Amino acid sequence: MKEACLLLVAFVFGLAAVDVRAEPDPHSYAEPDIVAVRALDLELDVDFARQQLSGTAMLTLDWRDPLAHSLVLDTRDLAIESIQGVAADGTTVDLAYTQDPRDPIFGSALRIDTKTAVPNVRIRYHTSPQASGLQWMTPAQTASGKQPFMFSQSQAIHARSWVPLQDTPSVRFTYTAHVTAPKALRVVMSADNDIAHALDGDYRFRMQQPIPSYLLAISVGELDVRSTGPRTAVFAEPSVVAKAAKEFEDTEAMIAAAEKLYGAYRWERYDILVLPASFPFGGMENPRVTFATPTVIAGDKSLVGLIAHELAHSWSGNLVTNANAQHMWLNEGFTSYVENRIVEAVYGKQEADMQLVVSAQELHTEMQGMKAREQLLVTNLEGIDPDEGLSGVPYDKGSWFLRFLESRYGRDAFDPFLRAYFDHFAFHSITTPDFLRYYSENLEGKFPGKVSSADIDAWLHQPGIPSFAPIPHSARFDAVDKAAADFLAGKLAARKLPARHWVTYEWLRFLNALPEKPSIAQMQALDKAWKLTGTGNGEIAFRWYVATVRAGYTQARPEIAAFIERIGRRKLVVPIYSELAKSEDGKAFAIAVYKKAKPGYHPMTQASVEKALGL
Repeated sequence: MKEACLLLVAFVFGLAAVDVRAEPDPHSYAEPDIVAVRALDLELDVDFARQQLSGTAMLTLDWRDPLAHSLVLDTRDLAIESIQGVAADGTTVDLAYTQDPRDPIFGSALRIDTKTAVPNVRIRYHTSPQASGLQWMTPAQTASGKQPFMFSQSQAIHARSWVPLQDTPSVRFTYTAHVTAPKALRVVMSADNDIAHALDGDYRFRMQQPIPSYLLAISVGELDVRSTGPRTAVFAEPSVVAKAAKEFEDTEAMIAAAEKLYGAYRWERYDILVLPASFPFGGMENPRVTFATPTVIAGDKSLVGLIAHELAHSWSGNLVTNANAQHMWLNEGFTSYVENRIVEAVYGKQEADMQLVVSAQELHTEMQGMKAREQLLVTNLEGIDPDEGLSGVPYDKGSWFLRFLESRYGRDAFDPFLRAYFDHFAFHSITTPDFLRYYSENLEGKFPGKVSSADIDAWLHQPGIPSFAPIPHSARFDAVDKAAADFLAGKLAARKLPARHWVTYEWLRFLNALPEKPSIAQMQALDKAWKLTGTGNGEIAFRWYVATVRAGYTQARPEIAAFIERIGRRKLVVPIYSELAKSEDGKAFAIAVYKKAKPGYHPMTQASVEKALGL
């Protein structure tokens, strides 16, 4: 790939100059060291009949090499209709261009001969119905069954499938958009959404803070809205919006807790869009409006840690961004750490401790099946789809590393350091060496002798979890562990488990304590006593269903089928498919269910399931 460099400099966005170093982005064809996009203006029409976005993208350019006359953009399955150069006085000239042959991972480089260093380029184009970053849903696939629905998922490199741009997080840009859509449908973008906007089919948006391309987002559907605070609201389908607003009513308290720790929230509003259940992720941290799965609406706020996570991205990820996917821990590790601090501040230390213990346990389990190179925080993803590079490592090992630093330096030193870090690199895209230089000067240098370079290397560049890592503990889990041990030893009947008042994390701890292959009798007893088959809690459900498959407890299969047909969140369905695929009978069952579920899955979920099933 062509070398990518950091776009942000003081004269472009009026920000303080920051010492950050360029690094090639292996997932982009763009050449921002020559010319970088600094603003985007979209004119788009939403056509559900064609499953297509069509219109124009006007790119405002910062020519780093004024003698250059070539602009390279990332695209995937985009039909380019025409390209014009637009001068400062508005005059236009047609530009010659070519699209490279399609790479199955990276798409096609769009190479534009600009003739001169023109300040703007306008591209007329339309998307493909198969755009990897868009999901088009029929009315039958929505909660009401009345209107179609569409949403984007740009991370990691899917923005290029619906907008021609420099699809690398090392480039940040502001944007405006004018979107037309069928009347009665609401358009929401990662921008300044007006919760009182009339459903007139004509929407205008502005994102004044510079963002990377993976945070560009759009959704169109039958959406109602409920205000949950002075700067928070929930968008959701009409039958879901009231439940969602109740579940997420603590969002303002979460913002206040994060601000107390890490400084002002810099994005004005924090709204939540609850998408249909086919959304492939738990949440996506699109600035100003998190996209969220309905599977976190458990009715008891037990899964709102996900909202704390996406909110935390407003500091770690959206504000300070990894310059490419090889430094994903700078986004996800920092965010998982901040999430846990928010949970502790709003819901108490017991809840935060349980979260940490479950995360650590499941990370250890996941690592047992990973290659050594896959366990590193700083990775080499050359030639690898960044979607496939995601695991618990950047999230949980990254967070664990920061908790290690906290344990050595103490919160009195580490909290101010982290707050200053967010301020220093605000609206910049950085790499691990950038972080280490700042850490060396502003934490290690001020408190020498507490952490060695060997300690840092063990966390960042060695597999596994260092032997000196602080071990999380939850006193509430001690009782769960004893109950699990007694149940598995036959000393305690399933109906006698002290689980009547267990919260979600206690159930997760118990289910994770089950052996690799539980007995059918054990599964039957647990199901009869606690009705786990058919549970509405997705986190409990997928772990339970994996255990039923391992045990050969086929009585759960009808509910397994219903679960994976209804839900497209990869975390919840792919482990079930993977476990089913281990037996001939299970694989046949899984393939039959997948054929029914596939039309409702996002393309990313389809790809993950097909890989698990060997299709």
